[in-house]
Amino acid sequence: MLYSSTRDNSLKIKSAQAIKTGLSKDGGLFVPEMLPKITQGDLESLAPMSYNDRAVFILSKFLTDFDLFEVKECVDLAYSKEKFETAGIAPVYKLNERVYFLELWHGPTCAFKDMALQILPHLLTKSIQKCGSDKECVILVATSGDTGKAALEGFKDVDKTRIFVFYPERGVSEIQKLQMITQEGNNVGVAAVIGNFDDAQTGVKKIFTDEDYNERLALNGFELSSANSINWGRLVPQIVYYFSAYADLIKSDEIKLGDKINFAVPTGNFGNILAGYYAKKMGLPVNKFICASNENNVLTEFINTGVYDKNRKFHTTISPSMDILVSSNLERLLYDMTDGNDEKIREYMGALAEDGKYSVSADVLAKIQESFYAGCCNDEETMQTISSVNEEYSYVMDTHTAVGKYVYDKYAQQTGDTTKTVIASTASPFKFNQSVLIALEGLSSVAGKNEFELLDILAEKSNMRIPKSLSELKSKARLFDMSCEKKQMKQVVSEFLKVE
Repeated sequence: MLYSSTRDNSLKIKSAQAIKTGLSKDGGLFVPEMLPKITQGDLESLAPMSYNDRAVFILSKFLTDFDLFEVKECVDLAYSKEKFETAGIAPVYKLNERVYFLELWHGPTCAFKDMALQILPHLLTKSIQKCGSDKECVILVATSGDTGKAALEGFKDVDKTRIFVFYPERGVSEIQKLQMITQEGNNVGVAAVIGNFDDAQTGVKKIFTDEDYNERLALNGFELSSANSINWGRLVPQIVYYFSAYADLIKSDEIKLGDKINFAVPTGNFGNILAGYYAKKMGLPVNKFICASNENNVLTEFINTGVYDKNRKFHTTISPSMDILVSSNLERLLYDMTDGNDEKIREYMGALAEDGKYSVSADVLAKIQESFYAGCCNDEETMQTISSVNEEYSYVMDTHTAVGKYVYDKYAQQTGDTTKTVIASTASPFKFNQSVLIALEGLSSVAGKNEFELLDILAEKSNMRIPKSLSELKSKARLFDMSCEKKQMKQVVSEFLKVE
């Protein structure tokens, strides 16, 4: 299978080259020329399989320049009992007869990003070998909270790689910040950016597309790659868990083979829900994707109107991993919806860079709305959802999952759709303990308490065990305290690499 750029479909490269490069030189994102087909017979065969076997089956369809043993090796290194606190890796929890949660947060950093970032380092190192590169790979990451820690944990001490993560100084939870600034490893670096996530993401993209700077890095034995979801090697593992969720519902007799289901996905950068859309195009029986946003509702407006406009107030919310106004992976969806029209994608992205907005035609919007519904909610509604679900079902969600549940409820009420729905549960409630506790017990429950006291209180209230990786933060040294302006990001990278 070959891959091309969303901004130049004449480009044809293998998956190893796409994974190693991360972002195309023209600024586009790599996409497969065609999606493999999964039959109903394939779906039936997935049901009795383990998560790892399902992953090998799906990934091997995309990574055709990897042999089956290489794919299996990467999968087994990523999804092991040492790294995931559940044998099911991504288990499905039944809330009621209509609603299920796909729990994607049982990995080492307690967020769904582990599902991709535990395997990406292994895919990347094999890709570097296949491409015959002798340079050291430098992973640059902009994070809204979860990607950073998951990438740091995945790439720490991986041979021939270095990783540097930028996060918005005031745009992550205290636990997320602690996870990053206490990261150990001899090849890692972390800095806060004075600004929001979009400032950090724009800064990283500028470094990637700065040809002179990249030439300077090459002369010093380095080449850049990305662990953000702009990298195909980061997105493709996410396709697996949509198939896995469906297979689990078949296995547990919740649905029959061929039944359509919905997926509700809290999303900011659009990569998570896009992976589900790709699964649908491959043959997964999906009725509707419910795209859930917080107050940074640029995606809600786009899916409902066809106008993408980032020129709006940026809200810092209690679901910080979704505090994003530039959804990079939407470019891949637009490429698909315009039947691979790279000229149109260049036009859209040029307008976004120049004016901060673009609009799509009525026929493109209609195609989007065939598959997607979009809604949003504010912090108060998020809190109410956490509280009401706990009261009714004794199930505690994090703030991002609650956004997904609220928007799903709104969708069901508006449409009357009774299709069984899987909500992507994207983070452990312990990662956002303060907000979750306020939702459950009120402000007085957190007053004067530090992060680790909050973890203990939440464990008691939820009857859940504190994830080991979070409880261990208490004794870890704080190793990174650097902050920089967005215009200084290139200089920070140079100092990290000791490049003049």
